[in-house]
Amino acid sequence: MRKWKRVETADGPRFRSALAEHEAALLQNLVTSMIGMLEERESSSPADELEAITGMRTGNSSPPQDETLKRLLPDFYRPQTDHPAGSNTAESLNSALRSLHEPEIIDAKRQAAQRLLDTIPTGGGKFELAEDDAHAWASAVNDVRLALGTMLDVGPNGPDALPPDHPMAGHLDVYQWLTVLQEYLILGLMGKSR
Repeated sequence: MRKWKRVETADGPRFRSALAEHEAALLQNLVTSMIGMLEERESSSPADELEAITGMRTGNSSPPQDETLKRLLPDFYRPQTDHPAGSNTAESLNSALRSLHEPEIIDAKRQAAQRLLDTIPTGGGKFELAEDDAHAWASAVNDVRLALGTMLDVGPNGPDALPPDHPMAGHLDVYQWLTVLQEYLILGLMGKSR
């Protein structure tokens, strides 16, 4: 993975980089897997009579059971304090908001991921992105990082490294690579170099 180079053109900024063949294949696989997870969640939405009548799409009203999907599709509202009456109000609010907005969120994540897949160089190599595509890459890479970080239990206290014989050691290396890829792209979008 090369750093991203921002090039100003008459049509707006362009972002250039290059991926090795194995990096492009890895990124394609990760993003495709994430799309599959999102589509599985979307297809598990119950049939809704309101949708049939109004055409307004609704999604699941309950949060995902899978921790990775919970990270990609978190609750909308978290109370700042525990209410003595319990958390029914927060749960009801989250249920309603999730049902109304989850389909749009899944669509946005899928569209960003698909733009990445459409613009990644097959077999690796040099490539160039328009600004909208670069934003889609930043979003899709962030989603993959969130999913992988959840699986690895990455948090403020690590893990920063895993023993080489740990079954997830290679996954942590991929997570760190995605972090660098995203950081350099964000810096390019901000017009900064590192």
